[in-house]
Amino acid sequence: MSAAGTDAVPDAADYVTRAADAADAADAGRTDAARVAAQLGRAPRNPWRVAVRCRWSRPAVIVSPSTLADGTPFPNLAWLTCPWLAEAVAAEESAGGAAAYARRAAEDPAFAAALTAADAAVRDRRAAESGGRDACATVGIAGQRDPLGVKCLHAHVALALLGVADPVGEDVVSRVQRWCDDDRCAGLGSEGSE
Repeated sequence: MSAAGTDAVPDAADYVTRAADAADAADAGRTDAARVAAQLGRAPRNPWRVAVRCRWSRPAVIVSPSTLADGTPFPNLAWLTCPWLAEAVAAEESAGGAAAYARRAAEDPAFAAALTAADAAVRDRRAAESGGRDACATVGIAGQRDPLGVKCLHAHVALALLGVADPVGEDVVSRVQRWCDDDRCAGLGSEGSE
């Protein structure tokens, strides 16, 4: 494993542990619900589950089916909860990252093909997460109708961490420090935390 802050790019196993493999998976229930709500600053819309954990075994990405508990269609399969990554991705978006990736998709046929394949993979995974029926089948990544549209880097990063071969998310993840050095989510959601 490389040291945080170095220029070396560790492989995904250094950063992310799938929820099923996390050492504290048995502690997922109430602790995860409180922690995810603290990470997001609000309770996530139900139903959801932790799909990816960071190197500290804290929730990093949650997934939801295409229909919420109240019957509302919900196109966002994966949601980035890690505050460290969310901040880094917000900086990328503020710097014009989404528009730059949209331009790249319009100009680079290989990139466009990879983005189209990612969009199809998301639709397939969302249907699987929804018991085989995707209530949002007419839209893809981040609710976009156009597979080459790029509007939410957070959604692309969440998908890349989930294992979807999303070229936008993979590129962003390759350029940011993927986890905090201090396990800042350790106290989130616990009694007495903010």
